[in-house]
Amino acid sequence: MHQILSDVFSWVQLHVYLGTFIFMAMESSVVPVPSEVVIPPAAYLAVSAGGGIWSIILVGTAGSWFGSAVMYWLSRWLGRAFILGFGKYVMISEEKLQRAEHWLHRYEAGGIFFARLLPVVRHLISIPAGVIRMNFSTFSAMTIAGSAIWCTVLAIFGEKVLGGYAASHPDWKHDPAGVQHFIQSQSHTLVLAVLALCVLYFVFLKLTAKRGPATA
Repeated sequence: MHQILSDVFSWVQLHVYLGTFIFMAMESSVVPVPSEVVIPPAAYLAVSAGGGIWSIILVGTAGSWFGSAVMYWLSRWLGRAFILGFGKYVMISEEKLQRAEHWLHRYEAGGIFFARLLPVVRHLISIPAGVIRMNFSTFSAMTIAGSAIWCTVLAIFGEKVLGGYAASHPDWKHDPAGVQHFIQSQSHTLVLAVLALCVLYFVFLKLTAKRGPATA
């Protein structure tokens, strides 16, 4: 994981916009790329170079949509049976898939939107959306809306908070683990947001839990 973080961090520094697009696309698939080491540093670097955070938000959102769209169409074409057979290699169990399918059947477009803000399920929701053949236009609109909110939160944090850390740590560009730790420990607003998302996640688990015979 440390090597993955180092590679991601180096790419984002060398190719701010391309790196942001590629890694946010990966983050929206089944590849474990943490968005907190992509968007905040990219936003800070863009502002330092005389640009603005909105370009990073747009590129990050576009990358998230692209990765989600790829997973959607792969899941739609390959089908549920293949996904279940392959899922064990990327930690997608039948129970997780069933929960996500139940969530989408019950909440449809709103389910996609809120899933993009939830930990754990945000990068998996595209798979059941493809399996159940959800309308792609609706899927895309909700994915873009949810991803834009998440990227905006991370970009504003990167611009406002990471600048202070960079000023006191001249070698921050070579310490991805240190940056990740700083982001996780110093971002009070982000921590509150994560807590709220965790509450939403447990609500998700409750709403998608299997029902007994009497209530099914």
